[in-house]
Amino acid sequence: MRMSVFTVELKRVVDDTYSIEIGFGLFNKLAEDLKGGLAGGLKKCAIITDSNVLPLYARPLSELLEREGYSVQVFPFEAGEKSKTREVKAQIEDSMLAAGYRRDCFVLAVGGGVVTDLAGFLAGTYGRGVPFINYATTLLSAADASIGGKTAVDTPLATNLIGMFNQPEKVYIDATAWRTLDPRELHSGMAETIKHACIADRDFFEWLEDNMDRVYSLDESACAHVCERNCRIKYQVVMKDERETGLREILNLGHTVGRAVETCSGYRLLHGEAVSIGLSAQLELSERLGHVTHEEAERVRSLLRKASLPVKIPDYIDREGLVRKLYTDKKTRNGTLRFVVQDGIGKVVEFAPNVYATPVEENVAREIIMSV
Repeated sequence: MRMSVFTVELKRVVDDTYSIEIGFGLFNKLAEDLKGGLAGGLKKCAIITDSNVLPLYARPLSELLEREGYSVQVFPFEAGEKSKTREVKAQIEDSMLAAGYRRDCFVLAVGGGVVTDLAGFLAGTYGRGVPFINYATTLLSAADASIGGKTAVDTPLATNLIGMFNQPEKVYIDATAWRTLDPRELHSGMAETIKHACIADRDFFEWLEDNMDRVYSLDESACAHVCERNCRIKYQVVMKDERETGLREILNLGHTVGRAVETCSGYRLLHGEAVSIGLSAQLELSERLGHVTHEEAERVRSLLRKASLPVKIPDYIDREGLVRKLYTDKKTRNGTLRFVVQDGIGKVVEFAPNVYATPVEENVAREIIMSV
């Protein structure tokens, strides 16, 4: 019997351009943008937030939007990385369905990186996709999670491997919110900032060496500078490689060990604290490979310590378990560990055209883990 072939031709050009607004106290600007059509004229808003942000920002923002004529409901979850799961995503989806939310809604993520990751993934799948907006309230989300469109959840076996690329309508970075952060949370966010300086901007690295105290005292001009440099560095990477086919891997500097440390700590360590330890580990590897000098490695560790971040793996973490956990990293290929490493301060090593991670044997990775 002769079979036929029918070609479904679906060619399209997608413009995912969006803007990032950096400022202090941006509630009214968000409301103004919504009235101007930011969410396509939709009037039904699902605010997704965590238990820490709920009373500080999500509830007041909900009340403001309701006064502006929007139908708003807040869907909170327990704060912390442990909540970034498929189960919590499903619980919020079920709550939204029960509340009558369909495709005629938009999602507003108010919070830090866990919130924006979870909410962005949910928005991409809810009703096969609804618009979403990020309102970032932490330095960590300002530096990393709210830019670039990578959304995901964690599972017991792997971090950030279940998700999708989904770009927001707009990102608001409200540095006023940093005043309500626990100092440890502020320090955690600085790890991603230092990472950005290490991969792409030596001048920014030196600025951080001289101005860390200004940032931590929440000097407005210093905070604005940190936000702007973080956005610009990440944009220059994401613009060239949105789907992480090569260059975007450099944003994973320190994350191979960092994510494993975070998980193996039972999330006693915050994400940035774990990334800081991961940065210290990759410095050890980079020094062994001859890409950074001992003086450069110690200079980076000194800045991490100045930012009140750890550079050593805590004694309570099982080192062999940590080695096994490295294999869940998304850069692993065919069972081989791969690391991104620095090239001095302000660059990363390009091992071949568009290849920014190098294979590392398990025994070498183990030696690194045992020495950090």
